[in-house]
Amino acid sequence: MGQFHPADHTRGDANTIGGYMAVHQRPAAFEGPDGRAYSVDLVAQPSDEPGRWGAFLLFVRWTTGAQPALDGHIESEFLSYGISEEDALGKLSTMPLLSVRSVLSKMLDAEVQDSTRPWWDAMKDS
Repeated sequence: MGQFHPADHTRGDANTIGGYMAVHQRPAAFEGPDGRAYSVDLVAQPSDEPGRWGAFLLFVRWTTGAQPALDGHIESEFLSYGISEEDALGKLSTMPLLSVRSVLSKMLDAEVQDSTRPWWDAMKDS
Protein backbone atom coordinates (compact mmCIF):
# COMPACT_ATOMS: atom_id res chain seq x y z
CA MET A 1 0.00 0.00 0.00
CA GLY A 2 1.27 3.47 -0.83
CA GLN A 3 2.40 5.96 1.74
CA PHE A 4 2.01 9.71 1.66
CA HIS A 5 5.29 11.60 1.83
CA PRO A 6 5.10 15.40 1.85
CA ALA A 7 7.01 17.03 -0.99
CA ASP A 8 10.50 18.16 -0.04
CA HIS A 9 11.47 20.77 -2.64
CA THR A 10 14.98 21.04 -1.21
CA ARG A 11 15.76 17.64 -2.83
CA GLY A 12 15.63 18.81 -6.44
CA ASP A 13 13.78 20.46 -9.30
CA ALA A 14 10.33 18.87 -9.46
CA ASN A 15 10.04 19.92 -13.13
CA THR A 16 12.60 17.26 -14.16
CA ILE A 17 12.03 13.52 -14.00
CA GLY A 18 14.82 12.89 -11.50
CA GLY A 19 13.93 15.92 -9.42
CA TYR A 20 10.26 14.94 -9.32
CA MET A 21 11.16 11.46 -8.08
CA ALA A 22 13.45 12.90 -5.39
CA VAL A 23 11.03 15.62 -4.25
CA HIS A 24 7.97 13.33 -4.08
CA GLN A 25 9.79 10.08 -3.18
CA ARG A 26 7.85 8.13 -5.83
CA PRO A 27 7.82 7.57 -9.58
CA ALA A 28 6.13 10.13 -11.79
CA ALA A 29 2.84 9.08 -13.40
CA PHE A 30 1.16 10.30 -16.56
CA GLU A 31 -2.06 9.77 -18.44
CA GLY A 32 -1.19 8.68 -21.95
CA PRO A 33 -2.99 9.85 -25.06
CA ASP A 34 -4.76 6.47 -24.98
CA GLY A 35 -6.39 7.43 -21.65
CA ARG A 36 -4.38 4.85 -19.70
CA ALA A 37 -2.22 5.51 -16.64
CA TYR A 38 1.56 5.09 -16.90
CA SER A 39 4.24 5.35 -14.24
CA VAL A 40 7.84 5.85 -15.29
CA ASP A 41 11.24 4.80 -14.04
CA LEU A 42 14.78 5.49 -15.20
CA VAL A 43 16.85 2.47 -16.20
CA ALA A 44 20.41 2.07 -17.49
CA GLN A 45 22.27 -0.83 -19.03
CA PRO A 46 25.53 -1.34 -20.90
CA SER A 47 25.33 -0.18 -24.52
CA ASP A 48 26.84 -1.92 -27.52
CA GLU A 49 29.97 0.21 -27.12
CA PRO A 50 32.36 -1.18 -24.48
CA GLY A 51 32.59 1.03 -21.41
CA ARG A 52 29.48 3.04 -22.31
CA TRP A 53 26.10 2.93 -20.59
CA GLY A 54 22.76 3.95 -22.05
CA ALA A 55 19.78 5.17 -20.03
CA PHE A 56 16.13 4.92 -21.06
CA LEU A 57 12.61 5.45 -19.76
CA LEU A 58 10.56 2.44 -18.66
CA PHE A 59 6.83 3.13 -18.68
CA VAL A 60 4.58 0.74 -16.74
CA ARG A 61 0.98 0.62 -18.02
CA TRP A 62 -1.85 0.15 -15.50
CA THR A 63 -5.35 -1.25 -15.90
CA THR A 64 -8.36 0.96 -15.31
CA GLY A 65 -10.89 0.40 -12.55
CA ALA A 66 -11.06 0.30 -8.78
CA GLN A 67 -8.13 -2.12 -8.40
CA PRO A 68 -5.32 -0.97 -10.72
CA ALA A 69 -2.97 -3.74 -11.78
CA LEU A 70 0.09 -3.98 -14.00
CA ASP A 71 -0.94 -4.29 -17.65
CA GLY A 72 2.37 -4.23 -19.54
CA HIS A 73 5.20 -1.83 -20.22
CA ILE A 74 7.00 0.04 -22.99
CA GLU A 75 10.62 1.16 -23.13
CA SER A 76 12.14 4.13 -24.89
CA GLU A 77 15.35 3.96 -26.84
CA PHE A 78 18.53 5.10 -25.10
CA LEU A 79 18.05 8.79 -24.35
CA SER A 80 21.36 9.50 -22.62
CA TYR A 81 24.77 7.90 -22.38
CA GLY A 82 27.53 7.89 -19.80
CA ILE A 83 30.72 6.15 -18.77
CA SER A 84 28.89 4.49 -15.87
CA GLU A 85 25.36 3.54 -14.92
CA GLU A 86 25.20 6.48 -12.50
CA ASP A 87 26.50 8.90 -15.14
CA ALA A 88 23.91 7.82 -17.74
CA LEU A 89 21.07 7.94 -15.18
CA GLY A 90 22.22 11.32 -13.90
CA LYS A 91 22.03 12.80 -17.38
CA LEU A 92 18.60 11.32 -18.05
CA SER A 93 17.31 12.54 -14.68
CA THR A 94 17.59 16.15 -15.90
CA MET A 95 14.98 15.58 -18.63
CA PRO A 96 11.99 17.92 -18.16
CA LEU A 97 8.69 16.22 -17.30
CA LEU A 98 7.10 17.69 -20.45
CA SER A 99 9.75 15.93 -22.54
CA VAL A 100 9.09 12.64 -20.72
CA ARG A 101 5.38 12.97 -21.53
CA SER A 102 6.27 13.73 -25.15
CA VAL A 103 8.38 10.55 -25.37
CA LEU A 104 5.43 8.53 -24.03
CA SER A 105 3.03 10.11 -26.54
CA LYS A 106 5.34 9.44 -29.49
CA MET A 107 5.87 5.83 -28.45
CA LEU A 108 2.13 5.24 -28.10
CA ASP A 109 1.46 6.87 -31.47
CA ALA A 110 4.04 4.55 -33.05
CA GLU A 111 2.41 1.56 -31.31
CA VAL A 112 -0.98 2.48 -32.82
CA GLN A 113 0.53 2.89 -36.29
CA ASP A 114 2.24 -0.50 -36.02
CA SER A 115 -1.00 -2.18 -34.96
CA THR A 116 -2.78 -0.99 -38.11
CA ARG A 117 -0.06 -2.21 -40.51
CA PRO A 118 -0.03 -5.69 -42.02
CA TRP A 119 2.25 -8.03 -40.08
CA TRP A 120 4.60 -8.42 -43.07
CA ASP A 121 5.26 -4.66 -43.16
CA ALA A 122 5.88 -4.52 -39.42
CA MET A 123 8.33 -7.44 -39.68
CA LYS A 124 10.44 -5.54 -42.23
CA ASP A 125 11.28 -2.98 -39.51
CA SER A 126 12.38 -5.63 -37.01
